[in-house]
Amino acid sequence: MSHHHDSLLARQDPRLDISDVYLFRGSTGTVFVVNVNPLSGEGGFHDDESLYEIKVDTDGDAVEDLTYRFTFGTPDTDGTQRWELRCLTGAAARDRFADGAVLLSGLTGEPVTTAEGLRVWAGQAGDPFWIEGSVVTAVKTGIAQGTAPDLSGVDPATAVNLFADTQVHSIVLEVPDRRLGGAGATIGFWAATVLATDAGDWRQINRCAHPLLNTLFDLEEAEHDIDFNATEPAEDPDRYGPELRRATERAVAATGAASDPAAYAARLRDLLLPDVLRYEVGSEARFGVEARNGRALTDCVPEVMFQLVLGVPVGMALDASAAAGAPRDDFPYLSAPVILSPERAGRCP
Repeated sequence: MSHHHDSLLARQDPRLDISDVYLFRGSTGTVFVVNVNPLSGEGGFHDDESLYEIKVDTDGDAVEDLTYRFTFGTPDTDGTQRWELRCLTGAAARDRFADGAVLLSGLTGEPVTTAEGLRVWAGQAGDPFWIEGSVVTAVKTGIAQGTAPDLSGVDPATAVNLFADTQVHSIVLEVPDRRLGGAGATIGFWAATVLATDAGDWRQINRCAHPLLNTLFDLEEAEHDIDFNATEPAEDPDRYGPELRRATERAVAATGAASDPAAYAARLRDLLLPDVLRYEVGSEARFGVEARNGRALTDCVPEVMFQLVLGVPVGMALDASAAAGAPRDDFPYLSAPVILSPERAGRCP
């Protein structure tokens, strides 16, 4: 193949980079959001032998039982792309050579809805994620060094959202609850992007569930042959559990947040691994410190993850109270963050 899918450049294509995923109750069913191509959203979706997959675990074993698979066509002159959605169940959900059943097809920027309530929208949107750069740098450095984060240089009055006015490409899928086991059923969700290889196989490029997991713990280290994104969630406790536990134990020992740092770290390992976002179908989503049930667009996930890992609250002086805002004219749910005034610094809804 002349396009060299196995090249480093192909594997680092931002169109295959999953920035965030969301899972929440919509107006007619359960909504899955997968955002890719962060910062600019330029170039659209990858259109050359690639897959965008929404993985659903229905029995709690961190193995997919249901896969919603999107593929995209070559962009037109105006950037519009044709997409196709297939559904795969059982063993086929784990087989990237399986065809599955075609559910829907359409064009980016145009919503498609079926009579039963299945809805899809895909296209460029404002990035709903927000984070303060100096805070996340301090937290990440502290975790890596086993020290309490140094926040002395953080000024709430000048807090800036790194992702303000930036774009992503979003896939939004709303699924009738009955397809997921009905109200009250518990599902697990993660997203994956996949690229064909020159050898005729498939290579998983990226996967995402819990926010900031890979960012805070550096689970992706090519120099040490640690390829988190190429592995599967069911493998996480054995592969990455020891490192997550070690880093967390050092972090909470440094902050003094736990009388038994080792026990605290073991609980966090079991909380975050396997890397699957759990959700009770039909319920209100909220990703919080005390409980996590899916992830809403306006959840203050950086502060939640900081506190879970460090054991103490760390504020960012940013807010998403207006993130939901007015829905798009063509499709609901997508929104953009705003920055709080200094007097409300550090408070998240």
